[in-house]
Amino acid sequence: MDSPWDELTLAFSRTSMFPFFDIAHYLVSVMALKRQPGAAAVAWKNPLSSWFTAMLHCFGGGILSCVLLAEPPLRFLAKNTNILLASSIWYIIFFCPCDLVSQGYSFLPVQLLAAGMKEVTRTWKIVGGVTHANSYYKNGWIVMIAIGWARGAGGTVITNFEQLVKGGWKPEADEWLKMSYPAKVTLLGSVIFTFQHMKLLAVSRHNLMFLYTMFLVATKITMMITETATVPFAPFEDTLSRMLFGWQQQFSSCEKKSETKSSFNGTGSSTSKPIAVASDTVKKKHTKKSE
Repeated sequence: MDSPWDELTLAFSRTSMFPFFDIAHYLVSVMALKRQPGAAAVAWKNPLSSWFTAMLHCFGGGILSCVLLAEPPLRFLAKNTNILLASSIWYIIFFCPCDLVSQGYSFLPVQLLAAGMKEVTRTWKIVGGVTHANSYYKNGWIVMIAIGWARGAGGTVITNFEQLVKGGWKPEADEWLKMSYPAKVTLLGSVIFTFQHMKLLAVSRHNLMFLYTMFLVATKITMMITETATVPFAPFEDTLSRMLFGWQQQFSSCEKKSETKSSFNGTGSSTSKPIAVASDTVKKKHTKKSE
């Protein structure tokens, strides 16, 4: 007989994301789009462009994973119910009278609830990406990690491409150059679930899904309450970077110290030479006087 913990985690892993968790994901994604400068004006002037951008925010991870696996990028359009649900949320957010949806979303408890439910969907997307990639490339762990990361955090990469097309792309905000916290934590989760899928971690999938989701929800809510953008595992990143990539800096610092010492010794020897020459000239003058 299974323990209560196993029953809890197993029931949690079987939870359906539709419709409530998907609604939270679409709500947070479209609200992030609306908060961008000029997004509301674009929605009024060109609703089709605004709708397409919102769909990229909502389904960007699935689009990117399809591109990486050479599948049709518009495959997400086959999910009619999800498209209608995301489109409805986009419409009420941008065109609701008196902006009631945005005002209701401005309350912190609503934001915390929606953000926590969105993090739950991130776990399901990572697991689905890893499993889907394994069906194409059996035990191809690099592909599995890449597709799991693309499913969970590929929306930011797709939206960067959309900004590039519009002419508003900024290199310093690119996910490839400077990864955000969601991209980093999704990559970590993709690695963990890939190792678990390949039987390299002695833990069941439902237990791992529960623990990883609780970690995501706890860190996200803590970052929102404290209003900090500091990555929770930033100290581990610094330690690993120094251990793996800091040797060249240590060698360069040692070389600089040796160069300064050698230059100091060189100046000391050069100052001693004039003193020796001066002593020789004094001796010659003394011998001339004696003669």
